[in-house]
Amino acid sequence: MPSMKLDPGRAAGYAALAVICFVSLLPIWISLKTALTEPSEVFLSASRLFAPDITFANFRRVLGLPTEIELASVAASPINFLLALRNSVIYTGLLVGGQLFFSSLAAFAFARLRFPGREAIFMSFIAATMIPSIVLFIPNFVLIRELGLVNTFAGMVAPNVLMLPFAVFFLRQFFISSPRELEEAARLDGLNWFQIYWHIALPLQKGPMATLAILLSIQAWNDFFWPFLVGRDENVQVMAVALAEFQNQTGQGNPDWSGLMAAVMLSIIPILFLLVFFGRRIVESLQTSGMK
Repeated sequence: MPSMKLDPGRAAGYAALAVICFVSLLPIWISLKTALTEPSEVFLSASRLFAPDITFANFRRVLGLPTEIELASVAASPINFLLALRNSVIYTGLLVGGQLFFSSLAAFAFARLRFPGREAIFMSFIAATMIPSIVLFIPNFVLIRELGLVNTFAGMVAPNVLMLPFAVFFLRQFFISSPRELEEAARLDGLNWFQIYWHIALPLQKGPMATLAILLSIQAWNDFFWPFLVGRDENVQVMAVALAEFQNQTGQGNPDWSGLMAAVMLSIIPILFLLVFFGRRIVESLQTSGMK
């Protein structure tokens, strides 16, 4: 059998990749180790890579379940992280669902319909990506407050639930490349443009739609500043805001690191699930859209 020789350049590449992976995953591992450590052992085991005595009591504590940990020196938090997780799911679902529908509808219109000012309107969408989002926070907050939508899911999703410039540009590339023959045949059969979009064009773009859904879900799940301004009430408080509230309650002198890291690990589980199972699809779709 011929001997398997590893090319030095490839070996160096693998070594560099291993180092990058280690550096990238180390903060997540430290967070998990802290979450599995008793509060009294956090600083004593700070220099170790593994928890001295693994315990899941911190996870039960942040979920409001009974625990055997004594919290004499750690401020217990009344924050309901289970409710915050539910609110994050609702917020992300409403935001991503609306963005996918309206952005794909606009992208299909820009790709297939002919109307006055189409190119100018599309270029204005692209130019909108250069506007910092922080500039829009104050006018949006004033509008939501005047409408009486503060501390409601409607007020939290209203400014961003419609079309996103990036999403419109991303999907337009795929709608342009889809075969026109199917749409022309549907027009001859009497379908209107919305029926063509819903029954023909949209099903052909399941891959790009799934990729965009993942990207938008990650962005919405990690969104903090706008939900912090509009959704401070516990009934609509998302996970990112709940984590900040939890940290502020414990104070700067004696933070509850074990409880905070347990809550952080709970908050990143959905994102890790999306990246592990659908990360390859994100890269493939972005590469395909870049070649069009």
